[in-house]
Amino acid sequence: MSGSGPCLALVGNPNVGKSTLFNALTGLRQHTGNWAGKTVATAQGRFAHQGVEYRLTDLPGIYSLTAKTPEERVAWDYIASGQADGVVVVCDATCLERNLILVLQVLELTDRVLVCVNLLDEAQRLGLQIDLEGLSSLLGAPVVGISAGRQRGLDQLKQAMARLAQREEPGERAAPRSPQQRALLAQQYAEQTVISSRPDALERQRRLDRLLASRLTGIPLMLLLLGLVLWLTVAGANLPSQWLSQGFDRLGQILEGWLSGAPGWLSSLLLDGVYRVTAWVVSVMLPPMAIFFPLFTLLEDLGYLPRVAFLMDHAFQRARACGKQALTMAMCLGCNACGVTGCRIIDSPRERLIAILTSSLVPCNGKFPTLMALIAIFFVGTRGGWLGSLRGAALLLGTLLLGAAATLGCSRLLSATVLRGTPSSFTLELPPFRRPRVGQVVVRSLLDRTVFVLGRALAVAAPAGLVIWLLANVEAGGQSLLGWCTGILDPFARLFGLDGVILMAFLLGWPANEIVIPVMLMAYLSSGTLVEYGDLTALAQLLGSQGWSWLTAVCVLLFSLFHWPCSTTCLTIWKETGSLRWTVLATALPTALGLVLCFLVASVGRLVGL
Repeated sequence: MSGSGPCLALVGNPNVGKSTLFNALTGLRQHTGNWAGKTVATAQGRFAHQGVEYRLTDLPGIYSLTAKTPEERVAWDYIASGQADGVVVVCDATCLERNLILVLQVLELTDRVLVCVNLLDEAQRLGLQIDLEGLSSLLGAPVVGISAGRQRGLDQLKQAMARLAQREEPGERAAPRSPQQRALLAQQYAEQTVISSRPDALERQRRLDRLLASRLTGIPLMLLLLGLVLWLTVAGANLPSQWLSQGFDRLGQILEGWLSGAPGWLSSLLLDGVYRVTAWVVSVMLPPMAIFFPLFTLLEDLGYLPRVAFLMDHAFQRARACGKQALTMAMCLGCNACGVTGCRIIDSPRERLIAILTSSLVPCNGKFPTLMALIAIFFVGTRGGWLGSLRGAALLLGTLLLGAAATLGCSRLLSATVLRGTPSSFTLELPPFRRPRVGQVVVRSLLDRTVFVLGRALAVAAPAGLVIWLLANVEAGGQSLLGWCTGILDPFARLFGLDGVILMAFLLGWPANEIVIPVMLMAYLSSGTLVEYGDLTALAQLLGSQGWSWLTAVCVLLFSLFHWPCSTTCLTIWKETGSLRWTVLATALPTALGLVLCFLVASVGRLVGL
């Protein structure tokens, strides 16, 4: 970072609240999460104290300075280079002994060290007290205690950071030690400075971990919790979606009045094409995201997601992949593009590629409307009440499990063919359970995830609306271009239990999966604009009149689950891999799987007379 102010570096183990502290000091927004490995790149910012501006660099979360991983090399190079006027080592007060090993390593590299013991509020809740002065005496370095998430102790920390950066006299580095010597010293220092007044609190944490991290009880509880989140998302999104749709209809009428003097084709293009598609994406996509992302972030903040990764690690190891892929797979439930970016937490390039290539096998938020509508119509019934909602959530959960099984299977296939290799070992921290900060979580999830994903969807929804309008309204030989396309695709699509309209709808849904059903209805009804199906009963009647059967619904469900990634995900894959080859493979893999499954199901269905 350019500038002449003193430069300080933040370093620490993953999940010690380092990024939260960075945000609190600099005021910059950076996503933070309660799982290990969240920060995988440096971030830079500034803060002022007593008229002096300080530059602050947030280094990747690491467990040691052995330079075995890219993150460790970045941190080691930066600290050893002397670029920083001081290094602040952030520690977790609830597990100080493990954190002190990194402190001792940093003290061997530089004498300009400040130890910041974070999460004192969590330690107090667990009955732990830290003798900060005693720890400072043992380490030979200043020690400050804070609670960054609650903005406590930051003034004292800034004062200590200022003294560290402005210190002119050189100090002495600690003598180099062996790993065994460091481990012994970390244990001795912790025993002398950490006082536990409530051992029962730690025992409760252990009992919870035995319950949630055991395969016998943890997996059923994980499925039950995921089903609950899905049910809340499904049941809670209906009414807000209706309100948004009605609001956009009223706004559309106002816009229609403003465009009354424009040529008819231009008014139709803008309103029936660009505006209607964009409004549809917002009204269908926003409510589920506004429910799912906060719930998901609450589980993240609680500390539950690392337990999910721990439970899934054995399955991914058998697939010769990395257990951290369970975390990226969970992120894909909200947005496949976010899951692709999250693959950076996987150290091994081979295993990171496996996670990226299989990311779209997990259904994202954009596929939920199609999946939920078809499940409700063909497998639950349109008037199922709350029992129907539960049954629908269970079937949707089963669909997600099928996606998870496909992810494991394709990961094993890739690791045995184009990405051969031995699974790497990794350290997965199980952080203590924390009481989520609900207000902060909701705001962060809405701003960092919901608005971000929605913005990218809108960027492609408007051009998609233009293309769809042109296909539906430009005619050749007495038939629309859309009609010609669906007719050409129909013989091929019927091999897979679909029809030309269904396949064309998925092709036009590449910018945003939310518009698949509206495009489908537009083609069936030969309408020049997207068609809203009003309610599920009307949609069921329309699909039935077009020859849909139970077999058709199963094939559409499978193809909705497994087909090419959306445009945003494809672009993200290309940016992350820097390779057109891997982007094409990431597109071809789910598409081939979907077509094969649909062909098998359709063939069996025809044999038995369905």
